[in-house]
Amino acid sequence: MTREIIFVNPVLKETVWGGSRLAEFGCTMPSSCVGEAWCVSAHPHGDCVVASGAYAGAHLSELWHNYRELFGNCESNQFPLLTKIIDAEKDLSIQVHPDDAYAKANEGGSLGKTECWYVLDARPNAKIIIGHHAKSCAEVESMIVQQRWSEFIREVPVRKGDFFFIAPGTVHAIKGGTLLLETQQSSDVTYRVYDYDRLGSDGKPRALHIAQSIDVITAPFVESVPPKHARKTANAALRELVGCAYFSVWETAVAGSTELVQDQQFMIVSVVDGCGTVDGVRIQKGSHFIVPFAYGSAHFDGSMQLVISAV
Repeated sequence: MTREIIFVNPVLKETVWGGSRLAEFGCTMPSSCVGEAWCVSAHPHGDCVVASGAYAGAHLSELWHNYRELFGNCESNQFPLLTKIIDAEKDLSIQVHPDDAYAKANEGGSLGKTECWYVLDARPNAKIIIGHHAKSCAEVESMIVQQRWSEFIREVPVRKGDFFFIAPGTVHAIKGGTLLLETQQSSDVTYRVYDYDRLGSDGKPRALHIAQSIDVITAPFVESVPPKHARKTANAALRELVGCAYFSVWETAVAGSTELVQDQQFMIVSVVDGCGTVDGVRIQKGSHFIVPFAYGSAHFDGSMQLVISAV
């Protein structure tokens, strides 16, 4: 087993609402409608391949199963996190995610989906959907069945640099003109409540999940700030954005030279702006890598904005 920084290649997803801005993050674009880059993922629907080094060509899931020491012997049966960049050229569906218990019982043992959004860019006057206006679960069902969408959904302004925490049961949707980095549990379970009557690539309306959505939507919606557990870290320069039961996320700026002490089971690092080096390896906006357990300190040089996550 070799302890080295693990660089991975993203898995790109073409979508009906995607655009072309992922090219700004170094992605080789198959079309002009790429909505997601799964940047660090071992999920079966998008299992990243290691780009270089001792493990080059291996899937991240292989490393997870065969070299668990790289991840601090984390006890999860599957790699627990998924980091992606989302480019919403058009509105995503209005949707909701289940928690672990509901997903385990109804989605073949899948994890639930707790997620958070770090907004990389947004058009002037852009908005997103977070929450709803129903006062009870019965009113949630009534509004959905009667398609009273303008009464039901709750829109809020969104700007570059905003951060949002999306708990299971929260109605949400990224709207057109928003580019963001998402950190989430490793799950691909999404229940669509409404999809604007759009047609998929097969010319048919995309599937909705009305019964499941009504089951899991929390009512009434209560706005909350991202939870913070102040997970212990030796890195004083890291600013905590969220600390929940599933992950912590921090941000930091590199201006010149800095050290990052790896004091978690593993750290996922995303370069969201700028360029430079890490331990002599060139990195730039769109680079994503894992600093494994017991790596020590990683030395960064350059001018960069980093988002870092850990379990």
